[in-house]
Amino acid sequence: MVKYDFDLVAIGSGAAGIAAAKAAALRKQKVAIVEKGKLGGSEIQTRNLPYAASLNFSHLYSRAIYGSRFGLSSQNLRFNYPTVAHWRERVVANATAELKKQLEDLGIEFYRGRAHFVSDHEISVGREGNLVAKKFVIATGSEQKDFGVSGLDNVPYLTPDDALKVERPPRTVMVIGGGASGVELAQYFAELGSKVAIAELSERLLPQEDEEVGQVLEQYFTKRYDIKVLKHTRVIAIEKDAISEKVIFLRDGQEKLVRVETIVLATGSRPATDIGLENAGVELKKDGSIRVDRMLQTTQKHIYAAGDVIGGDSSTEKAVYEGELAVSNMLGHSSNYANYSGFARVTDTDPQIAVVGMTEDDLTKRDKRYSSIILPLSVTTASKTQDFKMGFIKMISSKDGKILGATIMAPNAAEIIQEVAVMVRNNFTMEQIVNTPHVAAAWSDMIRLAAKQLL
Repeated sequence: MVKYDFDLVAIGSGAAGIAAAKAAALRKQKVAIVEKGKLGGSEIQTRNLPYAASLNFSHLYSRAIYGSRFGLSSQNLRFNYPTVAHWRERVVANATAELKKQLEDLGIEFYRGRAHFVSDHEISVGREGNLVAKKFVIATGSEQKDFGVSGLDNVPYLTPDDALKVERPPRTVMVIGGGASGVELAQYFAELGSKVAIAELSERLLPQEDEEVGQVLEQYFTKRYDIKVLKHTRVIAIEKDAISEKVIFLRDGQEKLVRVETIVLATGSRPATDIGLENAGVELKKDGSIRVDRMLQTTQKHIYAAGDVIGGDSSTEKAVYEGELAVSNMLGHSSNYANYSGFARVTDTDPQIAVVGMTEDDLTKRDKRYSSIILPLSVTTASKTQDFKMGFIKMISSKDGKILGATIMAPNAAEIIQEVAVMVRNNFTMEQIVNTPHVAAAWSDMIRLAAKQLL
């Protein structure tokens, strides 16, 4: 009879892995977490918390600089970057310490090392030796991909995981990639005074969103920060000489070059699956993510997966949901299918961009009938009192009046979108939104205004 060290081992200590480990421990399982990096994974150490802390500062600083129209005397406003970095580090340190205590209180053991499946019930963890478990949750997240840019082995560059750790904002920056991380970092450095260019292969920034998002964001970046947006641009190489770093790219059929102090490679991510899955009999899909069914079970009955490693939109709330659902299903407490209706994705630029439900691109590809409306921020009272007009709300409904989705580009969009998320998940109608009182001077009144016109 096999002797198991643990009832469950979670591989990865990001949002999905931690959620799974806690859920199992609360069900009186003997649990361990294996993490190749620092406790908390990208959720605490490199992405979510550090970004929230840093972008909150840069957005606040930028707003203050442009606050003279309200009577603020901000012409001589300055910042101390070491203090900014210290604040971010404090946020990370406090969150790490809090998480460590939570795991200790639940009796969850932590192993630092790179997990690798030896068999379907056993993993090696480097110097920590081997662990044998009844069940596993794979929550290894994602890793950077480079899309064939040459010179990466010879030229120093930053990724979204380490871009915030610079000692000072660089004078000039080229951000390669116009997805969510790329535009967030481009604006971050621009708000702190860097001269920024951003290169995107497709026809617009944030190509995963409807075209209005990229168009308005480009206008705002250009007008407010003088960010140079290079669309239809393929970066083919990076180089370095005694003067600077160089980015070589193809645009309009011609090879061009730009010199910068710092390069940020934000070309997207791929599932991190180099953990010996073939030894465990766990299969991958064509896109490189782990194959799971609707209950998040892999091709092995005792192994589940959650978070970025199974693909789909990336967010903390989605990862937590999947981690908890995987454990509930694997321990037999439920047999629930994953339901992603109402999960929003947020790009933390200023203004924020939040999307929930179906987009117009989604519906067009599926040949679905729908109605949509776009209202500029200027129709709201909040836009007038706060003198902010660069943004919009786009709402989409079915022909019978059900809310299918919304895109909001506005200050506090992440909070505003929650109302629509509830309604999308519960099949509410436009009429129900219109009949719900909204605070007239708040940004959220744009939801009522859009629904009223669409109705």
